[in-house]
Amino acid sequence: MKAVTEFIGNTWRKYHLTQISILLVSIAVLAFLGFVVYFMKSADVESLQRGLSQSTILYDADGEKASKLSANRSDSVSIKKMPQHLQEAVIAIEDHRFYEHNGFDLRGMSRAFVKNLLPTGTVQGGSTITQQLTKNALLSPERTYKRKIEELFLAIEIEKVYTKKEILEMYLNTIYFGSGSWGVQNASKKYFGKDVSELTLSESAMLAGVIKAPSALDPYKNMDKAIERRNVVLDQMVKYGFITSEEAQQAKYEEISLEDKSGDPLKGKYPHYTDAVINEAIHRFGLTQDELLTKGYKIYTAMDQDVQAGLENVYEKDWLFPDDVSGDPSQSASVLVDPKSGGVVAIVGRRGEHVFRGFNYATQMKTSPGSTIKPLAVFTPAIEEGYDRYSMLKDEPMKFGDYEPTNYGGKYRGEVPMYRAVEKSLNVPTVWLLDQIGLSKGLDALERFGIPIEKEDRNLSIALGGMTKGISPLNLAEAYTTFPNDGVRKETFFIQKIIGPDGPVTPKWGPKEVKVTSKEVTDEMTAMLLNVVERGSGKKASLPGVDLAGKTGSTQVPIEGVNGTKDQWFVGYTPDIVGAVWVGVETVSKEHYLTANSSDGAVPLFKEIMTEISPYIEQSTFNVQEIEETPKKEEKKNVIDQLIEKWNELF
Repeated sequence: MKAVTEFIGNTWRKYHLTQISILLVSIAVLAFLGFVVYFMKSADVESLQRGLSQSTILYDADGEKASKLSANRSDSVSIKKMPQHLQEAVIAIEDHRFYEHNGFDLRGMSRAFVKNLLPTGTVQGGSTITQQLTKNALLSPERTYKRKIEELFLAIEIEKVYTKKEILEMYLNTIYFGSGSWGVQNASKKYFGKDVSELTLSESAMLAGVIKAPSALDPYKNMDKAIERRNVVLDQMVKYGFITSEEAQQAKYEEISLEDKSGDPLKGKYPHYTDAVINEAIHRFGLTQDELLTKGYKIYTAMDQDVQAGLENVYEKDWLFPDDVSGDPSQSASVLVDPKSGGVVAIVGRRGEHVFRGFNYATQMKTSPGSTIKPLAVFTPAIEEGYDRYSMLKDEPMKFGDYEPTNYGGKYRGEVPMYRAVEKSLNVPTVWLLDQIGLSKGLDALERFGIPIEKEDRNLSIALGGMTKGISPLNLAEAYTTFPNDGVRKETFFIQKIIGPDGPVTPKWGPKEVKVTSKEVTDEMTAMLLNVVERGSGKKASLPGVDLAGKTGSTQVPIEGVNGTKDQWFVGYTPDIVGAVWVGVETVSKEHYLTANSSDGAVPLFKEIMTEISPYIEQSTFNVQEIEETPKKEEKKNVIDQLIEKWNELF
């Protein structure tokens, strides 16, 4: 009886387990079918055209539209104008079954899946040209399985609406080829200086090869890799019967000649600022350049359009900038920052024609800041240690071990008050003072100011800007936000927030503020730096009615026997804005350097900038005690100087 009972129980359980399994499978099948139907219905082909025309809008600090980031796709051309060998090169390397599948290639996807399981270290892609087109057109950069499925079904729907030739035409007119070039027409002009219809087989194969990795395979950056990839494309064309082995070999022997006739790829105003926005969006928000220029973001920045336009206008006036000794134009960059927030209100990264995401001297350059570092590395920590503006400093020839600094012009005064050393940018008193307070105090102050220091920089020459790598104008402007901000340094930024197609984009980090020193110390520094502009080395920056403090800086040409400057600096600030200006040469040599110092180059340039932008910034004043010339603090003149003056009086 017991055995019968167990048999019945087991049978009952097996029956119900089978029923439950069937039910679960049925539910799963129905869910999958519902999933499929949902995506088939939601696959909106119209989103293809919408996606291909999206521009990212830049807004200024007041929320007004300022500019836009947009892939320059205005040079679209008909498929009939594209050489047949160009079309075949792209199909051979990107999707050789393009004319056989209906939007997705199950065989290719399966092959890629299997290869990705193998420990080869490489990752295979399985996307068709149609799928890549949908990915470029979809309005969100979302990287999920849901998005992959959406791409798949949209690709299927696209194949129902468009012919293969139309799909290939859209793809070739919108795909990114590197160096700011979207579409084959722009790429053809960018790399070969010709219309797409004039491309040779070898050039077409090179363009097709670039698609895989536009940055790494950019012929301007890495011709060897671009040629290697071109040869792979040609071999694939032979493999799939598009060309003969002889044609491929002949194309491989063809010499590639690069010529850029593309022009600026960015649409919209303020290209220097938009370049900086792209860089910050990539590094701080984790977006890609392609997403930024094609997906329709809203980027809210710290820009002041009036100030940015004014700064750009100044940089159109070539006569403001010195030429080097050979007569070639100098290079220059400027940045203006709101000290209260740290937001960059305006920037120009270089002189001359704008280059899409080209080298930006305002943000990417690293060079010695010269004497602009003195208030940061020496005078601020000295005041923290108890010195004041009237403290007397030694000003006579002296050595510090093997280091022997000299004053510009070779003049020494025996002893000078600190404010005079700042005003005249005297070198020896500055180094002497750092030696007195201790090098470690100066290095600690630089760290608080946000100035990067290398191991090799830890010596007394840091007092005069002696640095292995140096800093950028943006670094310098950020450090100087400390003075008008009562001792608090504001980390600089371009972007306040980004709103994407799916909502706000979360940044990896946000700008911070750092307590550098006290208000009492910055008031003392500001009083001395106001004096620099009123009657010191920065006098040529003085403007009536503008309370401007600042510091000059110059670096000497590091070539024996050459007397000139490599870098000219001026950093100035009012209570409402901080600006840093750099003027110099791209590559210093015996034939390329500047003859004047910053007082005759960077300083008057800064004045022109302030003249241009002063109507658009507040005209606040500093509430600090002015420096008084007192008899009891008279400077002692060097005996030799007195004799020279007497000689000049007599003769």
